Amino acid sequence: MINFNEYFNRQINLWGEDTQKSLQNKKVAIIGSGGLGSSLGFALGASGIGEFTLVDFDTVSVSNIHRQIAFKVSDEGKHKSIVLKELIESRCPFTKATAYVESFDEFSKRDLKFDLVIDATDNLPTRAAINSWCQKNNQIWLYGSVEEFHGQVCLFEKSSYEAVFQITNRKPNGIACPIVMNIGSLQANIAIRFLAGLEVQKDILHYLYFDKNGNLGIKKFNLPK
Repeated sequence: MINFNEYFNRQINLWGEDTQKSLQNKKVAIIGSGGLGSSLGFALGASGIGEFTLVDFDTVSVSNIHRQIAFKVSDEGKHKSIVLKELIESRCPFTKATAYVESFDEFSKRDLKFDLVIDATDNLPTRAAINSWCQKNNQIWLYGSVEEFHGQVCLFEKSSYEAVFQITNRKPNGIACPIVMNIGSLQANIAIRFLAGLEVQKDILHYLYFDKNGNLGIKKFNLPK
């Protein structure tokens, strides 16, 4: 049997055994099990969060795999949320995950409570629906989006997503694989700090990008409340 303190040794050295054990009581919902969901599953799944809820109705296709690191070619046709659930649980014996193969609209009708909801979707209407549901339920949620060589992250508490972004059915343009992991990692770092009770700013939009010369830039914007 794997020893808890040995498995989480480096994190216990970082913030202590009590904080690490407190993560076992946290419940996190990840909406979307594709690119961002895969990266979040890897990073947070092995960080000791006690319970994950994964929501995604889609199946794995070959065109997804280059940027969705949870999946292999042999997973084609399988439901993303189920594959990600199995991966998270196989990497960390102290974590449980539940997969819901359904849309967010269907999922939002369930009477479930979470310490944090994380957006890992790829379209604006679903993010607007997440925003509305979280506002209605006084739920803090973590937004993330990627496109080309840039992406955005925000931990929403009092600000409204719909007040900042124009909601359309537009799909993102091409996406470089590494930027998905960059943004997923930024989301995961903010999430773990929040869940561990460390300082983290809310209602700040983080914009990460690479310019035409390949230089990394990061900008932050205060959102209206």
